[in-house]
Amino acid sequence: MGKQARNSRREAERAAEREAALRSRRRSKLLPYWIAAGIVVVVVAVAVPVLLTSSGSPKSSSLSGLKTFSENNHEHVTGSVTYDRTPPAGGAHSVVWQNCGIYDQPVQNEHAVHSIEHGAVWITYQPDLPADAVAPLQAFVRTHVVGSQGYLLLSPYPGLRSPVVASTWGAQIALSGPNDPRLAAFVSRYAGGGQGGERGGECTGGTGSPL
Repeated sequence: MGKQARNSRREAERAAEREAALRSRRRSKLLPYWIAAGIVVVVVAVAVPVLLTSSGSPKSSSLSGLKTFSENNHEHVTGSVTYDRTPPAGGAHSVVWQNCGIYDQPVQNEHAVHSIEHGAVWITYQPDLPADAVAPLQAFVRTHVVGSQGYLLLSPYPGLRSPVVASTWGAQIALSGPNDPRLAAFVSRYAGGGQGGERGGECTGGTGSPL
């Protein structure tokens, strides 16, 4: 091999070494950026499912004044039941459910509890509530029915400490009146849900003749 050829080969080898060193330096400079990008990807991958799960959960605790509790007694009875809440929000109940809809007279606890087991929300109000306060509640029920079963039950209830109380199986909220925005939030969360263990249960074909 001639001297010129050897010089050309060495020059090519040195050029290749310089190029390799340059690539190495470039990778070293980019490494922190790649690490940061990887961290962002991991954080997004973890955060997105959590956010989606949270936003879709009907049991979020963000509803002010919401009370939730365990109600494990699903027994069917033929007589009256002494409940631990006013109005009741679960427990033993009649084998016959209350037809969902609007009532202007009190309904029997045992029938209504069977309805909320099926996923109904029972909206109760003080019997002496003025007519101009009852009318918005009735309008609310008419415009917020859920599916063919309705899953909303409205009736006066003697002995309420709050003007309006909304109840479903294992959950209850006391409201300041018919225009309290938490009523719509409670209904949106629970009406037609499976909190009573019988999601999709009937709320028609039982007892009672709603208005």
